[in-house]
Amino acid sequence: EDEEAERHTEKRLQEYAAKKAKKPALIAKSSILLDVKPWDDETDMSKLEECVRSVQMDGLLWGASKLMPVGYGIKKLQINCVVEDDKVGTDFLEEEITKFED
Repeated sequence: EDEEAERHTEKRLQEYAAKKAKKPALIAKSSILLDVKPWDDETDMSKLEECVRSVQMDGLLWGASKLMPVGYGIKKLQINCVVEDDKVGTDFLEEEITKFED
């Protein structure tokens, strides 16, 4: 009986290991809220949002955005994105967004 129970336990452990090996690894993701501020009140904010969303990369997904008042008639673009940590970094996003002139 003990031998049979041991074989049964061993079989269950092998089945569990095989099942676990089939599962894909978890992908670490981060949700980032970016504040993009214009140079002055004459900046076209819809064009600015278009430029920001034009940054595309594997592991980057743009989400909702809104304009928030800063002061003196200036508004900032607040935009959300989800990134896969291994593929996209905040430094990359900052570099790509600050490349735009207007």
